[in-house]
Amino acid sequence: MAAALSLTAAVTTSAAFLTVSSAVAEAASIEQFSNEEVILLHSILGLLKPLVEERKKAGTAPLLTFKELYAPLKPEQRVFLDQIRALEPKNLGGASRKLPLPSSEDRFIRLDNQMVLRDGTATAIDTQYLPDMVYRDYQRMMVAMEQELGKRLLVESGYRSPAYQLYLFLFYIPKHDYSIRETNRHVALPGCSEHGSPSCQAIDFITPNGINGEERIEEFEEIQEYTWLLNRGKEFGFHLSYPRGGPSAYEPWHWSWSGTEAKSP
Repeated sequence: MAAALSLTAAVTTSAAFLTVSSAVAEAASIEQFSNEEVILLHSILGLLKPLVEERKKAGTAPLLTFKELYAPLKPEQRVFLDQIRALEPKNLGGASRKLPLPSSEDRFIRLDNQMVLRDGTATAIDTQYLPDMVYRDYQRMMVAMEQELGKRLLVESGYRSPAYQLYLFLFYIPKHDYSIRETNRHVALPGCSEHGSPSCQAIDFITPNGINGEERIEEFEEIQEYTWLLNRGKEFGFHLSYPRGGPSAYEPWHWSWSGTEAKSP
């Protein structure tokens, strides 16, 4: 089920809080966190987890604002977040770059009740959002795919606000040996993610059988839907963002929308 809505308040608040001076206190260690930074990071994640879980249950986690993200934190924890946000992507390697932020004029479609099989059990994907134009082309593309293959792909991850992107970046740092540089190869900084930029909106695809490449990249490459995307995705404005051999980690499930080559129905 999909529902349209305007995110004027959320977008305005996120944009207002996104500007962080590069002159903020000394940046966090890029190569590997110190013991003190590891402790600080986990204290932040511990405070933010209940907030994010609550927002997930309400289906609004992707719309999280910086004001909401900072609210439960202590001053030194907020400074740490400011340090992460002040990092320059060009200094971290990879393909990260600053991208256009959403505007108050963007309208988003809410996607509920997408079901996938996980360990043999039908499970609902967390509520997702797509800009209305992206949703239109996604639906057109899925109609064409179903006509040819009898299959379609679901949206495992669509729009994410810059604040939610910051939370995800923090969440994944421990999984990459507490290295900001290595984390940046897999998760973009806020303001640098295609997931948070409607003009080049990203979609992470998953099959109804739960194949998303997370456990084994080759598993996603082997499905018919992936080959179909490679051959026909451009007709609907979708492009593979991170091909094999690029400066960022290869992600065959991650496709961005430009709309420039999209054809009329």
